Amino acid sequence: MAVPTQEQVLEALGTVNDPELNKDLVSLGMIKELRVDGGQVSVTVELTTPACPLKNLIKEDVEKAVRAVPGVEDVQIQMTARVRGAKAPAVELPGIKNIIAIGAGKGGVGKSTVAVLTAVGLARAGAKVGLLDADIYGPSIPKMLGIEDQQPFLVGENTIAPVEGPAGVKVISMGLLVDPGRPIIWRGPMIHNVLQQFLQQVEWGELDYLVIDLPPGTGDVPLSLAQSIPITGAVVVCTPQDVALADAVRALKMYQKLGVSILGIVENMSYFVCPNCTTRHEIFGHGGAERAAKELAVPFLGGIPINIHIRVAGDAGTPLTIYDQTDEATRLAVTEFVETLAGQVSRRNATEPAPQALGTQDDGPACGGHGH
Repeated sequence: MAVPTQEQVLEALGTVNDPELNKDLVSLGMIKELRVDGGQVSVTVELTTPACPLKNLIKEDVEKAVRAVPGVEDVQIQMTARVRGAKAPAVELPGIKNIIAIGAGKGGVGKSTVAVLTAVGLARAGAKVGLLDADIYGPSIPKMLGIEDQQPFLVGENTIAPVEGPAGVKVISMGLLVDPGRPIIWRGPMIHNVLQQFLQQVEWGELDYLVIDLPPGTGDVPLSLAQSIPITGAVVVCTPQDVALADAVRALKMYQKLGVSILGIVENMSYFVCPNCTTRHEIFGHGGAERAAKELAVPFLGGIPINIHIRVAGDAGTPLTIYDQTDEATRLAVTEFVETLAGQVSRRNATEPAPQALGTQDDGPACGGHGH
């Protein structure tokens, strides 16, 4: 009986592609350990994110390829993950691998809800995550995470320790620094200074993802961030109505003009499933975001339904219950969105140049940018 060699098994693994990255696992450096002992093979596959949407498919493909090698009797596969960042990490934020901006063309589309779902979902999958609430005028993140009674504290003279939220998400927000209900009446330069403090004077530590909840519209904050830090990519949140889509398209084109890659569009409040009869109702229409994404040649990240548990969890500050206590359809929709987004980040890092802050580009702020 033929005895397989390590070279034969490695050659077989070289035929297995990561479907997101369209390259084989060997050339991607995802095979971290391979042992061949007679007919017994054990292999460790290191994914590019713990929230990999195709984890099971990759595992099945690996097992199929290895079992096809003559003499292989048994295959043991261990799936691990290490989030990868840009090829040239940011000098300004050396411990942060990826920065994801969550934005919208208008208010009322559930942008902060999507930011919370993103951060908690990635952390729940096993990633190290931070959440920066850049919606200075209307900070809602602390309440949605159930941490509004906590406060950051100083570490040394000029460094702030963020508050820890559900699933270990590190959080900073103006809502943690001012009295509840107090209006914030600031001009653009003051907001810019606060954002710089949130980015560079907060002890973020090592993060796989920093999620930034932007204010709605196309004002000072997105511009300040694009000029200051290398954003991995932006997610545009919209609802199905035509007027919301029009605003979302404007926001998307703004990011492209600023040179920020588009990770995708997500359609929030996409549909409603009656809990009693399971009939699906498309209250605001449906599919507009997916069509817009196709027309603009950007990824569609999925649709998140209207669901009373999402609203209740946001008011109560219990986002983890969305993942383990709500109905299966909602759980799947939210999880698929988070996993698809994580996959887009991995693809972006594998196929595109390292992101640059706008202020470091030779073309200056008047350049046309690039869309993806």
